[in-house]
Amino acid sequence: MSVLATFFSLDFVQRALLVGSLISLCAALLGVPLVLKRYSMIGDGLSHVGFAALAVAAALNATDAALYISIPIVVLAAFLLLRINESSRIKGDAAIGVIATLALAVGYIVMYRAGTNIDISNYMFGNIFTIRTADAWLSIGIAAALLLCFILFYRRLFAVTFDETFSRAIGIRTGLCKTLIAILTAVTVVLGMRMMGTLLISALIIFPALTAMRVCNSFRSVVFTAAAVAVGCFLVGTVAAHLFNFPAGSTVVVANGIAFVVCSAVGRWRRR
Repeated sequence: MSVLATFFSLDFVQRALLVGSLISLCAALLGVPLVLKRYSMIGDGLSHVGFAALAVAAALNATDAALYISIPIVVLAAFLLLRINESSRIKGDAAIGVIATLALAVGYIVMYRAGTNIDISNYMFGNIFTIRTADAWLSIGIAAALLLCFILFYRRLFAVTFDETFSRAIGIRTGLCKTLIAILTAVTVVLGMRMMGTLLISALIIFPALTAMRVCNSFRSVVFTAAAVAVGCFLVGTVAAHLFNFPAGSTVVVANGIAFVVCSAVGRWRRR
């Protein structure tokens, strides 16, 4: 217990837990409509774009402003993905794959040519404990704005998620709602990359929603359960990573995986 008490008393740990919990919450809330619309891998694609943006920032010796550089670039990529998916023959996963692989390749070329000394593993797998105070406050402010937007547009997001045609017929601007989801997802991905890295950030979007769907039947219950699972798995994973000297981001994903398996078993047992 003294080990945990010391762990929780550290300023950088408290900062990491607060920021990580908020980002996990945002990712879980956005993950529900994305999974139901079968567009959940957008998080993976946008994280690769974020990697390219971070590489450019590193090449320009602007790592302190990496977050400010990455957000507009990834938001633009999200908007571009949405337009490609709606107006061309390249649909869904194919469009995401094209942009993701291209962005990852460009990012690595930029870092290779610039000869930066940055630890690539931090970009790929994240390290929540390295987040700076300034970035933490920015993340908290943006996460709060994201939560507010989700609450304000909850009913419209619900309608668009299940029936776009009906939503359009009753006057809901479905294009605007989908754009809002894409932009919110882009910002969440950028904020979460410091915590989970390029390769693992999509887990925060996919796992909580899928886990909640194993045991819940209504949209509202799925949303609340996904939020609880996301925050709970983040806290459990972070503490376990400290106790067993594991990488935090990977341990959080494993915690989400265990929760998914357990809830799948519970859901199957309840349906008997």
